[in-house]
Amino acid sequence: MPTISVVVPCYNGGKFIDQLLASLARQTFRDFEIVIVDDGSPDPATQAKLASLDPAIRVIRHPVNRRMSAARNTGFSAARADLIMALDCDDQLEPTYLEECYKVMQSAPPEVGFAFTHLRQTGACHAVETRYCNAYDVLFKNVLGYSMVMRKSAWLKAGKYDETMIDGYEDWEFNLRLIHAGYQGVEIQKPLFLYNVSMTGMMMSHSSSRHAALWRKIRTKHRQLYRPLNLIRLFRASPRGPSEASLLRTVGALVLTNILPDAWFSAVIHSMRSRRLSPANNVGTPKPGSAIAANSRAVG
Repeated sequence: MPTISVVVPCYNGGKFIDQLLASLARQTFRDFEIVIVDDGSPDPATQAKLASLDPAIRVIRHPVNRRMSAARNTGFSAARADLIMALDCDDQLEPTYLEECYKVMQSAPPEVGFAFTHLRQTGACHAVETRYCNAYDVLFKNVLGYSMVMRKSAWLKAGKYDETMIDGYEDWEFNLRLIHAGYQGVEIQKPLFLYNVSMTGMMMSHSSSRHAALWRKIRTKHRQLYRPLNLIRLFRASPRGPSEASLLRTVGALVLTNILPDAWFSAVIHSMRSRRLSPANNVGTPKPGSAIAANSRAVG
């Protein structure tokens, strides 16, 4: 049985498969399997590429497009390893990603459900971005991201990915449940995850314009977590490092989303994200508080 199962959802992403597999071929940790979930791709080139892969790579096909949550759930259900990770087909990993995540998970107690790294943006933006685990901040932003090496048992206990989240933010909503199920994460303070930023990708071309409605869906589903007394409790209990969200910003976001029309609030979010991709901000330097170091810390 493999030690780690790498699950790759793919919808018309055949053009990315070669660079993805090259990234995995460079991994210093070799005891892993690759499970590609073809999420009903109608693209003939993608179908041909997946049909031509080494038989050691497991390819599972959805007859119709069921979106990201269902593709990840299908892949994780089929995974043979006790440690699982999702990897979108247009993203890549630095060579030591799996090795370093496995080392911390191997020695971690059961309450540590996942290990993750910082990320380096590629494509339309070049910057290093800190990822971290914080029970308060994750209510307002997907501070953890989607890429992590996770215990399969933690994915199951958290309730898998919500397959009704078809317009995006499925990883944010899942991470919220994972953290509030009591699982801790280990942050490896190196940018070992290579995240492809594209204006035509799901985040910029689709989810950002629906931000208000998607966040409201998350808040409605987890209404008890957003109650004022619980927010105060979580804020007081959470560490406040330079990358963590401020109380003013989070309360301001809640106020704005309740007084502005959805289209206006979503436009503000989309504008802020678009400005980050402008040449003036695309400088390839770490954000404040990213402080990349060759060590790791346990957080929860």
